[in-house]
Amino acid sequence: MTTTDPELRARVLAIGAHPDDVEFGCGATLAKWARAASHVELLVLTDGSKGTWEADRDLASLVTTRRDEQRAAAHALGAREVHFLDAVDGELEADALRREQVCGVIRAVRPDVVLGHDPWKQYRLHPDHRRAGELVIEGIVAARDPHFFPSAGRPHRPERLLLFEAQEIDHIEAVTEQDVEAKIQALLCHKSQWRSTMGIDTDAAQAKEQRAAFEARVREEITEAGGESFKLITEL
Repeated sequence: MTTTDPELRARVLAIGAHPDDVEFGCGATLAKWARAASHVELLVLTDGSKGTWEADRDLASLVTTRRDEQRAAAHALGAREVHFLDAVDGELEADALRREQVCGVIRAVRPDVVLGHDPWKQYRLHPDHRRAGELVIEGIVAARDPHFFPSAGRPHRPERLLLFEAQEIDHIEAVTEQDVEAKIQALLCHKSQWRSTMGIDTDAAQAKEQRAAFEARVREEITEAGGESFKLITEL
């Protein structure tokens, strides 16, 4: 059975492996909740330093650029703050250090709902997405129990977990055109990813058409699904 949930969530934490993952996975939902006065924060686990096709790109400057893009995207969605763990892109590990860091952010933000990658999705190629999903699950388990990482703050148990890119979809968040437009504008803040991720070559004569095609794909995906799609877990 597929559920929908119109209830306001007071505090929200969305966790993504890379800059732009949250926007792709749940941007319209976050925009909807932020517009309804929810307190929304983001956590980005890696530095995005592999996010270029340019072999000679200065990676330190790319990391700075992607941080700036992520902050601009968060602003477009109405999020209050972005947290960065800065694991090296492509080298994220679901180890005790990262688990403690995720646990600490959850305890600090104290969200009612957490959103993140589905770690159980079959045939997922990018290891960071899989490990980011594992860290979301393991961070929630650690955050709720006082004997995990006691120096990382007071325990906190979120009410709900929504997994995007889900293997099994059982929850749809209905969104408006205003929410979808916010998602698109947030995604377009990630200009360093236009060519590699969104198929928009800013130097090409057809760049305007490519951008329109990308926006149309985002709208079509949401329209076909009836909103943004998730796996909902409530037994946390």
